[in-house]
Amino acid sequence: MQNLIKTVTFSVVLALVSGCSYVGVYKRDLAQGNLINQDMVSQLETGMTKEQVRYVMGSPLLKGPFNEDRWDYVFYLDEAYDDVEEKRVTLTFQNGRLADIDRHGNIEDDVDLTPQSGPGPAVEGSGPGEGAAAMGPSYGPEE
Repeated sequence: MQNLIKTVTFSVVLALVSGCSYVGVYKRDLAQGNLINQDMVSQLETGMTKEQVRYVMGSPLLKGPFNEDRWDYVFYLDEAYDDVEEKRVTLTFQNGRLADIDRHGNIEDDVDLTPQSGPGPAVEGSGPGEGAAAMGPSYGPEE
């Protein structure tokens, strides 16, 4: 009977300890969409052609499925331990020329996408052998 009580107690304690332990979960910033900054948007002017807009802003993330004269540039940054930042620029064309520029979000602030140091997986090229990958594979001592 005592062995049964010890076994049940040990099992319950083990289940509680393993289920309640918190080691931590690594989270990282998740950036999606078109990178939008103030320099790019300030170069836009009404009357520009679609090719000129594509040269300044890049290809749009979204084109209107029923209206090819609407281009949406969307940037979404889910910061790991902070808020979500969203920027959106909607461009409307008439007769192949830029007619309207609609901005949403804080486009004036630049987004810092540099990797942060700390716990988690190492960033490629930041480890002890960072130059080794650039040199190519090594097959043994050179003759």
